[in-house]
Amino acid sequence: MTPVPLGMPKFAAGAKAALSDTGQRRNLRTATGALRDRSAAAARDAPDWDDLREAGAAIRDQALLNLDGLLEELERAVTEAGGTVHWAVDAAEAGDIVTRLVRETGEGEVVTAGSALTREIGLDEALGAAGATARETEIGELVVRLGPDGASHLTSPAAHRNRAQIRDLFLNGLPGAGPGLSDDPEALAAAARTHLRHRLLTARVAVFGADFAVAETGTLVALETEGGRRMSLALAGTLICVAGIESVVPTWQDLEVLLQLVPRSSAGDPMSPSVSAWTGVTPGDGPHALHLVLLDNGRSAALADEVGRTALRCVRCAACLNVCPVYERAGGGPYGPVLPGPIGAILTPQFRGVEGAYEASLPYASTLCGACADVCPVKIDIPDVLIHLRGKVVESRRRRPVPNPEMLLMRTVAWTMGDRRRYEASLLRSTRWARLLSRGGRIRRLPGLLGKWTDARDLPTPPAQSFRAWWRDRPPRRFR
Repeated sequence: MTPVPLGMPKFAAGAKAALSDTGQRRNLRTATGALRDRSAAAARDAPDWDDLREAGAAIRDQALLNLDGLLEELERAVTEAGGTVHWAVDAAEAGDIVTRLVRETGEGEVVTAGSALTREIGLDEALGAAGATARETEIGELVVRLGPDGASHLTSPAAHRNRAQIRDLFLNGLPGAGPGLSDDPEALAAAARTHLRHRLLTARVAVFGADFAVAETGTLVALETEGGRRMSLALAGTLICVAGIESVVPTWQDLEVLLQLVPRSSAGDPMSPSVSAWTGVTPGDGPHALHLVLLDNGRSAALADEVGRTALRCVRCAACLNVCPVYERAGGGPYGPVLPGPIGAILTPQFRGVEGAYEASLPYASTLCGACADVCPVKIDIPDVLIHLRGKVVESRRRRPVPNPEMLLMRTVAWTMGDRRRYEASLLRSTRWARLLSRGGRIRRLPGLLGKWTDARDLPTPPAQSFRAWWRDRPPRRFR
C-alpha cells in the first residue's frame, strides 16, 4: 500500500515520541472521549442497534463474497449513466490515472477532499509531480496540510490539535487570517470557510474518494459534515472519484442500512449532515465528465484470506479508534500515513504483506482488550484478525534463511525444553545468574536483547530452589 515513507519505523519505535508528547495525548484523549460518549449515546437511542449491526455485517459480507459480479455490474451502470471507469492495480497506477485525467483537462489547479483513499494513492504528491496544485476543501485536512505532521484520525484528521494550535497554523498559513483571529471554533471555521470558498467557486476539476458505490445504479456516495464535496460536485466540470473495490454495495436498500450505522458510530449523529450521491452525468446539471477509479492495491490479497477478509467490511467510521487505549496514547503517526488505529493495524499488513519490519509490527500494536470489536458497526472481530496476522508474521519469519534474534532465541528455548536434563541444567544456571543480577528482590535490568523486557517492567528474583527440586526433595507421602 504505497505511499509509505521508506524507512518507516516499527510501531513501538514510532510511538516513543508520541508517548512523550503530553499535549498531543491530552488533545486525543479529549477528542476521542467526546466522540466515544456521543457514539455510545446514539447506539443506546437506536432500539434496533444490534439488528442494524447484524444487517450491516451481512450486507458487507454479501458484497465481498460476490465482489467480482458486483464490480462488473457497477462498471456497466456507471458507463450507461455517462461515466468512465478506470481500474488501478496499485496506488502508483491510480495516481498515474488521476494525473493523466487532470492533464487532459488543461487545468493547473485541482480541488480535493482529503480522505484515507487520496492519501493511499499519494494524490498530492502525484499531482505536484505532474505540475498541478491540489487545493483542499475540508477544514480538518486543511489544518493537517498547514502543519508539519500528517492526519491522525480517519474522520477528524486534526484530532491531535487543540484550538490554540489551529489558530496559530491559520495565522501562519492562511493569507486572509488577520492577527485578531481568536481560537473560538466559530471564528476558526469562518476563517477556513472564507479561505476555501473562492477555491470551490472557481474549481474546474475535483478529485476525492467515495465512501460507497451502489452497483445497481452506478451511484457514487460521499458522507461529509461540511459540504465541500457537494459544492465541488455542483460546480466542477470534471469529477474524478477514487474508490476501493470493497466499497461497492449491491442495492440502495443495502445502502440505507449503512447510512444508519456510519453516522452513529463515527460522530454520534442519527444521520450524516450531508449525503452526496451522484449518478453519471446530466447535461446542464453537475459535472460534464465523471471518472471513477476503482483501486485494488492489496484488497484482492485480503479478500483471499478467509479470516482477514472480514476487515474489508470496514466502513471507515473510526469507532475503533475512539475506544482504543493504544491509539489514544500513541496517536495516528506510528500506524503510517494512511490508516491509523486498530483498523490500520489489520488492513495495512494485509494490503502490504508482513515481510517488512514496519508492517510486521502493526498486529502487535494492541492490548487485545476487544473494545474495538464491541463498537464496530459491521462487527469486525479485530482482535481475532490481529491474532491471525501475528501467526502470519511468525510464519514469515520461519521462512527466512537467517532467523532474527527473537526466532533464534525461541528455537534455543524449544531445544532446551525438549530434554529434561537440558532444561534442569539451564534452569539451575539461569537462576544463579538471575539472583546475581537482582537488587532488593527485583531484577531491574537484564543484559542484551533481554533488556527490552525490563525497559518497561521489573522482574521478580527467582527463588533459590525450583519447584521441581522442592518436590523431589520432599519425603514421599501416602494417599488414601
